[in-house]
Amino acid sequence: MVLAAISDPEERWAAIKNPPLDERTGKRRWTPENSRQRVGYHGPGPETTQEKVEAVHDLVADEQVAAQVATDLLRRPSVAFKAMTDDTARHQVNHAQVEQARQLREAHEQQLEGEQEPFEPTVRKINHALEFLDLVGACQRFVAATGRIVPSLRERPFSDDERDTVHRNVDRVRATCEWILTAVDTGQVDVDEELAKLLRGE
Repeated sequence: MVLAAISDPEERWAAIKNPPLDERTGKRRWTPENSRQRVGYHGPGPETTQEKVEAVHDLVADEQVAAQVATDLLRRPSVAFKAMTDDTARHQVNHAQVEQARQLREAHEQQLEGEQEPFEPTVRKINHALEFLDLVGACQRFVAATGRIVPSLRERPFSDDERDTVHRNVDRVRATCEWILTAVDTGQVDVDEELAKLLRGE
């Protein structure tokens, strides 16, 4: 409909049959925005939800820009909540957290191996204390949140899908608790494939 503004029929059909390359998808297609640009119309921007989504995707084609925008948006509690209802998004976030933790641990270990500073034992003790406090704090936050939420569930029936979701997440919590105990008791922090799948929500 927008390209109908091209008065010359041959030029119009040539334009319709030869859409521009969409850098985001790698496919040739017309979008409301680039069709408006083609006919020189710069009036009101995208109107429908889908048009707005496509316009945002076009603007964040660059990975660095996309990462900054995603970070800013996930700081909104309602946006973060909605995003985590998407299985793929939740899986990617979980996977990124596990991978980032692994990379940070390896980088820290390499740094310590390369350092021969006189304060190294003190630094190790401080890092250990901080890690201990972080771990205990994470456990306390989970227990506190659970203690606040579970009593409110009285006489609220759950659907089969909801129960399945809760069971899957409790399985992840159990596996994570076993991982914590293994790390504390043996010092082994490696993640096997089954645990990695659970942490990723698979």
